[in-house]
Amino acid sequence: MATIYDVSILAGVSLATVSRVMNNNTKVSDKTRQKVLDAMASLGYRPNTIAQSLASNCSNSVGVLVSQLDGPFYGPMMTEIETALRSANKHVIIAAGHADEAQEKDGVEFLLSRGCDALILDVEAVSDEYLIELYKQKTPIVLINRYIEALKDNCIYLENERGGYLATEYILSLGHKDIAYISGPMYKRDARDRLQGHQRALSEHKVIFDPALCFEGNFREFGGSDGMTHLLSLNKNITAVVCASDQMASGAIAVCLDQGIRVPEDISFIGYDNTPFPKYISPKLTTISNPIDEMGKMAAFWILQNVYKNDKVIVDCSFSPELFVRDSAAAIG
Repeated sequence: MATIYDVSILAGVSLATVSRVMNNNTKVSDKTRQKVLDAMASLGYRPNTIAQSLASNCSNSVGVLVSQLDGPFYGPMMTEIETALRSANKHVIIAAGHADEAQEKDGVEFLLSRGCDALILDVEAVSDEYLIELYKQKTPIVLINRYIEALKDNCIYLENERGGYLATEYILSLGHKDIAYISGPMYKRDARDRLQGHQRALSEHKVIFDPALCFEGNFREFGGSDGMTHLLSLNKNITAVVCASDQMASGAIAVCLDQGIRVPEDISFIGYDNTPFPKYISPKLTTISNPIDEMGKMAAFWILQNVYKNDKVIVDCSFSPELFVRDSAAAIG
């Protein structure tokens, strides 16, 4: 197996020069750099990244722990993270926590064992206390899609209470008062915050929140379909449904259409997330933005700024949701 010494001899340069080329140091002429690269190619030499990381105490890799790998939500986030880090010659190692405490902790330990320089964590099941203790350890962490007051400088988050408020405020502005709600799972902070915003909007309009018209879903399509099936079985007058995710809204709308209920003529809907597909279904879904792709980019920028000392990137930690009006909600007739 070829070594760095073999490369230096074949290229006719010093070990320090070979090292500079391997580390993309600009203090090497193009001619010398090409000689080293040609020697490496001729010998089939590849740098031992493990040895390099031990010597430099830097692996140039970032661990990313996400809740799940499927669906329309996390792909854009991971794409932005990988793109931002790759542009800085850093690489990502990805693990999934599946919203399970044991698997999230196992994922964290796996990424730490790989010598990652920092961790980007999108976690739901582990406690705030666990994350605060993890923060105190050697490896820097940044949280995405989660806010902990004690770690506020390390959090990239969306103002979910405001998003829940905006969704219901819009439905109320259309004259609806018989409003049902399909929430995310209540153990998740973002689900609780969105519901709180929903309740605040109702309260401001003097509309009483009816717990019977609130179904706890799971942010997925079948959570929405299960929720809508349950709500319809109550035989109550419902003119609008606020859904805490676009996926649940699509599942709920599908149930209505299957039963001959027109949307939005009979029941109006609003979702949450503004994932790509709501623009292409019929009716096009009115929704609240959740710029998870931009939050992913900001998490990567946070790492570049705070871990790799790149002062050229600008980090925005807090994101404000926006209303996107399309065709699934209409004024009460």
